[in-house]
Amino acid sequence: MKKDGLYDVTIIGGGPVGLFSAFYSGMREMKTKLIESGPELGGKVSMFFPEKTIRDIGGIPAITGADLVERLKEQAQTFAPTIICGQRISGLERLEDGTFLLTSTQGDIHHTRTIILTVGHGIFEPIKLDIEGAERYEQSNLHYSVGELDKFKDKHVLISGGGNAAVDWANELLPIAKKVTVIHRRDEFRGHEQHVTHMSEAAVTLTPYALKALHGESDRIQKVTIEHLETGETRELEIDELIVNHGIRGDLGGINDWGLEMKDGHFVVNNAMETNIPGIFAAGDAVTYPYKLKLITGGFTEGPVAVNSAKKHLQPESPLADLYSTHHDKFVNA
Repeated sequence: MKKDGLYDVTIIGGGPVGLFSAFYSGMREMKTKLIESGPELGGKVSMFFPEKTIRDIGGIPAITGADLVERLKEQAQTFAPTIICGQRISGLERLEDGTFLLTSTQGDIHHTRTIILTVGHGIFEPIKLDIEGAERYEQSNLHYSVGELDKFKDKHVLISGGGNAAVDWANELLPIAKKVTVIHRRDEFRGHEQHVTHMSEAAVTLTPYALKALHGESDRIQKVTIEHLETGETRELEIDELIVNHGIRGDLGGINDWGLEMKDGHFVVNNAMETNIPGIFAAGDAVTYPYKLKLITGGFTEGPVAVNSAKKHLQPESPLADLYSTHHDKFVNA
């Protein structure tokens, strides 16, 4: 087992909120460690939406997920935090002095005074298509995430799903694909209203339909059978590519056993991003509280709030001054 020095704060989860929290922790002059379970930083954005255009971050009219992650990684390195990828944190032990020992599934030990959980829904896994033989097409034209938009150029793309991801991918592909068809089990789509309107005007939408069968020769889907969920009527569609957005399963692993208060799979926090365990804070998709804003920009506020709360936890007798990058020594003469 390996064990390094004591850190002021250890951030578990290297997605956008974790990366921005690492930057802000450095601004607060805390010795910071960031641990990501996956092989690379970026979380769900890097895994599922690298080429998706993100438009709801203030001051950035449009940016791809991959470019956003690259900027966040650069920003996170500003104060030289320790960053570790490929370790899944599982065990938690509180020592007599109030500090924590975190243990990874590989046996590595991390010593920290406070913890900020930015783990999203844990290790992500797409909900796969429950149709016999579907797995044979996963290496060709059945997709659970979109890595390169060019492969859909001039193709008939069928998207199965009705949430934000399905709607956003339909809109991204409309200028590229020859035709975009979206099927959904319900009549109403759950995306942002403007995005749904745009999709409905330009794509073919079929509701309430679900995939019933895949047909193809060799390892490629050539057509699908879809079923109307009210009448039982079936139709066949010839397609070139199939994207399935039926949601994501998250697994928090050993963190589930820490004794944190949970609600619907999320950590319950107050407006200071405090969990029910003193010294452990949380932010981003991982948390729930009244009027939670489920956007990256919401997490970009929650992360610094969690950092401030961690700083107060470490120095309860010292007033926490307002902090602005324009006043910070590192940037004054930059």
